[in-house]
Amino acid sequence: MTDLKVSFLGLGVMGYPMAGHLANAGMQVTVYNRTAEKANKWLAQYKGNAVSSPEEASANADIVLMCVGDDNDVREIATRALSKMKAGAILVDHTTASADIARELEQLCKAKQVSFLDAPVSGGQAGAENGQLTIMVGGEEKIFERAQPVLDIYARHSQLLGKCGSGQLAKMMNQICIAGVVQGLAEALHFGQKAGLDCNAVVDVISKGAAQSWQMENRASTMLDNSFDFGFAVDWMRKDLNIALNEARKNGSTLALTALVDQYYADVQKLGGGRWDTSSLLTRLK
Repeated sequence: MTDLKVSFLGLGVMGYPMAGHLANAGMQVTVYNRTAEKANKWLAQYKGNAVSSPEEASANADIVLMCVGDDNDVREIATRALSKMKAGAILVDHTTASADIARELEQLCKAKQVSFLDAPVSGGQAGAENGQLTIMVGGEEKIFERAQPVLDIYARHSQLLGKCGSGQLAKMMNQICIAGVVQGLAEALHFGQKAGLDCNAVVDVISKGAAQSWQMENRASTMLDNSFDFGFAVDWMRKDLNIALNEARKNGSTLALTALVDQYYADVQKLGGGRWDTSSLLTRLK
């Protein structure tokens, strides 16, 4: 597997460590980032190559992985990469984007005889840095089987969930769940503070029962400390929730709680918290 030529496009808070895990695993890694300084920083930390364009990064690569911003970024970077990708290569998109753009890219890839997987990730910055991401994948089974050994270098679990677009739809479900859980946790902590309870002590008790969640285990104490300068930003969560809400309008599902929490995140943005962690929902209750 170390003979594979792998490219990673996009070195944000997620892509930077993900590409680093590939390099540490001994793979031949070429990276591209719009901001050259970030690519140079990566190159100083890891063994690999940094280039100045998606086209250059993707030429001769066996697998091209990307993690960028939104649908427009995905379309632009993927189209540029595809212009130089060789037949038989695989393009894997780790961006959280719409199912529509995933299906669009699948068709573009087929025209170039390139395989495609939509593969959004969950686990946040810590998951990326620790190689403990969960990857939700849409595409063909035979393509997934070829790509999975590479994906598992920075994931604790990767799973094929259906045809192209299924990965993005699963990520929408993931974000819907998180939004509701974080809002519930914020309200519980707010209630406890108003009731004069030692909320850290209460959380210690209830986290051992049915109320337990990843958010409670990892964010309750930082929420109580008013620490929101890490993790997944509110701006990005609103992007993700709006993707889910748009999809819900298409498939006729009702996401009343999701729509409400999205507006609560808008309140946090108005407080100047666009770059705060998603657990900052507590701030609007104070």
